[in-house]
Amino acid sequence: MTLQQLYLVLLIGGAVLMASIAAARAAHRIGLPSLLLFLTVGVILGEDVIGLEFDDAQLAQSLGTAGLAVILVEGGLTTQWADVRRLLAPAGVLATAGVAVSVAVTAAGAHLLLGMDWHLALLLGAIVSSTDAAAVFAVLRALPLPQKVTGLLEAESGFNDAPTIILVLVFSTAAADLPSPVSITGNVLYQLVVGGVLGLLIGRVGVAALRHIALPATGLYPLATVGFGIIAFAAAGAVNASGIIAAYLSGLVLGNSNLPHRAATRSFAEGTGWLAQIGLFVMLGLLVDPSELPSAVLPALAVGLVLLLLARPVSVAACLLPFRTPWREQAFISWAGLRGAVPIVLATFPIVAAVDGARHLLNIVFVLVVIFTLVQGPTLPAVARRLGLTRPGALREIQVESAPLDILDADLLTVAIPPGSRLHGVAVFELRLPPPAVITLIVRDGTTLVPRPDTVLRAGDELLLVTTPASRMPTEQRLRAIGRRGKLARWLGEHGHPETAPNSRL
Repeated sequence: MTLQQLYLVLLIGGAVLMASIAAARAAHRIGLPSLLLFLTVGVILGEDVIGLEFDDAQLAQSLGTAGLAVILVEGGLTTQWADVRRLLAPAGVLATAGVAVSVAVTAAGAHLLLGMDWHLALLLGAIVSSTDAAAVFAVLRALPLPQKVTGLLEAESGFNDAPTIILVLVFSTAAADLPSPVSITGNVLYQLVVGGVLGLLIGRVGVAALRHIALPATGLYPLATVGFGIIAFAAAGAVNASGIIAAYLSGLVLGNSNLPHRAATRSFAEGTGWLAQIGLFVMLGLLVDPSELPSAVLPALAVGLVLLLLARPVSVAACLLPFRTPWREQAFISWAGLRGAVPIVLATFPIVAAVDGARHLLNIVFVLVVIFTLVQGPTLPAVARRLGLTRPGALREIQVESAPLDILDADLLTVAIPPGSRLHGVAVFELRLPPPAVITLIVRDGTTLVPRPDTVLRAGDELLLVTTPASRMPTEQRLRAIGRRGKLARWLGEHGHPETAPNSRL
């Protein structure tokens, strides 16, 4: 590649990135999931419109899997452990048994309605049975839902990629070479257990390293944090375990361990996650041939309706009934099973494996994702309201960021007081922070002031506190407790632990 060619590639890449960012803004303003417009950008760039050719399914599969790893690391880093810790059992059942039920019901529908042979029908059922982490994270976190519902959907979307990938790989083999159900179950268990253990282990190693090694620049902390997630993904893949589950769990451990510069790390992870989503969806839009899509519309509608109205509700009801989940939450979870990049990436696996009819499967999956994301995504707020699940007056949690002061062996905390927090109106002396924690500065309306004991805090204030590593966690818990219940938090039973927050476990 010459220097002029490099400039041209960078120019085109930058223009595509800017167009995708503009598409994301437009999608947000009109209430559409951004993935649809990213896919549209890819289709426009493709050979049927502008003329850019891209037909390498093997490359798409490799880049798509790497993109999913980045998205899942970001999902783990931005998921609150307190929101999912008590939901691991139902989320795990949904991600395993729920996937199996969904595959069986969807395959039966494809076989009966479309006349597909059972092998191809099972392959299609496996491809579309995974909910998409990027779509779920992007849509649900903007809705004022109970943390139980949001946490369950996020955990399920983070966990169910691994079983579906395994099933797609299994069904991509020739029908005569399909392993026995016992062999498939053993493979799934191995990949999930080994991938999970590696993800947790590498996450803990990353926490220990980042806590005890002072890096020379703030920007290295986010880079190192995401890097540990990628290492977990690659390490699990190297031993034929699930890199997807390893990436998500390592990110979950790292994101919930009170590491330095959490806000910067979260921002960096969200940026890399957006970049991965944009690249992934644009590439998948390039991969499809628009002239082939009309013949896939009716099959996609048939399979999508079976999935949305039968397979997903049946799998949710069968898996959540033992956990006594209210029917309203079951109904919303059924409707919120969004599909996105994952099924389209999985549809490249049978193409690489040279399965007969694989290209038609890709077209069906692509049309299904576009149509049903267009139907489900914008309607989620209305469905949540009709089911009585929204919480318009929900309090926003305060955000606490820390930076290590190595010379003093202390931590500098920054606390932003959001609208609705009950820290508003509380005097500094009424905080009763554990010693030696002290508020050193308040930033209010663009100006700074040194607080006195009788200084009253307001919504919108940014507080700077100095504390020691030993008192940092009690300080955070005290601030969170007052933010939820006011100055009488301790006497009202609120001690600042996330799991004791009102409405956190409905």
